[in-house]
Amino acid sequence: MKPCLGIFDSGLGGFTVLSQVLARYGPVSCVYLADTARVPYGEKKSSEIRKIAKEVVQWLSDQNISAVLIACNTTNSLALDVVENVSRVPVFGLIEAAGRMVKENRVGVLATPATTASNAYRKMILSFRPGTQVFEQPCPEFVPLIEGGKLCRDELRICALKYLKPLLEAEVESIIYGCSHYPLLETILREILPEDVRLVDPAIGMASQLDGILGIPKCSVMTRDLLSNTRICVTSDPSGFASRAKALMGECPDIEVVSLTSQACFF
Repeated sequence: MKPCLGIFDSGLGGFTVLSQVLARYGPVSCVYLADTARVPYGEKKSSEIRKIAKEVVQWLSDQNISAVLIACNTTNSLALDVVENVSRVPVFGLIEAAGRMVKENRVGVLATPATTASNAYRKMILSFRPGTQVFEQPCPEFVPLIEGGKLCRDELRICALKYLKPLLEAEVESIIYGCSHYPLLETILREILPEDVRLVDPAIGMASQLDGILGIPKCSVMTRDLLSNTRICVTSDPSGFASRAKALMGECPDIEVVSLTSQACFF
């Protein structure tokens, strides 16, 4: 049986992870789950994130997947242990992938409030590079604006200027996308940042860790056919999600609506 990846996020952000996987390996089989009924995750309590994580992974485990890819940094930071305990297959996270990618001594992290409050990025980076100065910046407005389809609006630029200001004052040498939604803001961020500040996408590092499951990389170019083996599921608003997904990916397969809320209790 060919391997099948289970990828989950609160909404559109996981498509940045899916894109990196497909770009590296070609049209592999994937189940993409967006918990659109509860987006955004970034300002939820830890107990709720842990409940959601159990529900999501229990559902994914019933889809005959070969690995779980946590495309949600908030879940990765607050409920990695839940995902690993529930999953019956290998689990891959963005935060560890990012930690392995850091080369600089002064590093900024743009993330959701829940992720920054957990200090997960700081701890992971220091585990790989002791002595690194890490500056974590919460960005509560980014995900709601992105999920609302406002990628080209002035609001995003205003928010980006506000969130980048303390990182620029700290003279960071690189900035990590600490939320899978944020690579969608690269054009705006690059307009504001100095050329020598490196933007780090953990999804690239995560994709490179899948060789043992998916085999030799094919270095594919994103085409319509790459989504042919991707099953997309949401927990609400399938038509709205399809419209936004098509704008990002160029096309979007049929979308299924699934229910998760009856599958777990609070930790």
